[in-house]
Amino acid sequence: MTLLTFLAAEDVGPIQKIALQFGVDWWKLISQMISFSIVVFVLNKYAYKPILDVLAERRARIAEGIAKAEESRKQLASAQEEANVIISKASTDAQKIIDDAKASAKALQEREAQRATMEAEQIVNKAKQAADREHAKMLVTLKKQVARLVIDTTSRVTGKILTDEDQRRLSEEAAREVVA
Repeated sequence: MTLLTFLAAEDVGPIQKIALQFGVDWWKLISQMISFSIVVFVLNKYAYKPILDVLAERRARIAEGIAKAEESRKQLASAQEEANVIISKASTDAQKIIDDAKASAKALQEREAQRATMEAEQIVNKAKQAADREHAKMLVTLKKQVARLVIDTTSRVTGKILTDEDQRRLSEEAAREVVA
C-alpha cells in the first residue's frame, strides 16, 4: 500500500487534500528534499563560502587600498608643505645672499673709489714734487744765466775785465734780486 492510499484512508486534512489533488508522492518529495539539502550543503561549503571568502578578501584589500590612498594623500600633503617650507627658506636665503652681495659690492666700490682717490692724490703729489724740482732746477739755471748776463753786461759797460771777486759779488746780488 502506498502512502497515498494510507493517507487517503485516514482522515485527510486540507494540505493532504491539495497534495492528493496534485498527485504528490511523499517518498519522492522527501527524497528530492534530501537531495536538495545535500546540493545546498555542498554548494554552501564548496561554492558559496569560498565566494564569500573571496569577496571578503576583496573588501579587505579595497579597504586597505583606500587606507593606503588616504595615507598617501596625507604624505603628499606633508611633502608639499615641507617643499613649501624649503622653498620659502631658500627664497629667504637667496634674498639674504643678494643683500649681502649688494652690500659687499657697495663696500668694494667705496674701497676702490678711496683707493683711486689716494692714487690720484699720490700722482698729483709726485707731479707737484717733480714740478717743484724742475722749478728749482730752472731757478738755478736762471740765476746762473742772469749772473753771467749781468757780468757780461757789466764788463762791457765798464770796459774792464772783472776779477773773480767782482764776478762772485755781482752773481750773488743778481741771484738775490731774481729770488725776490
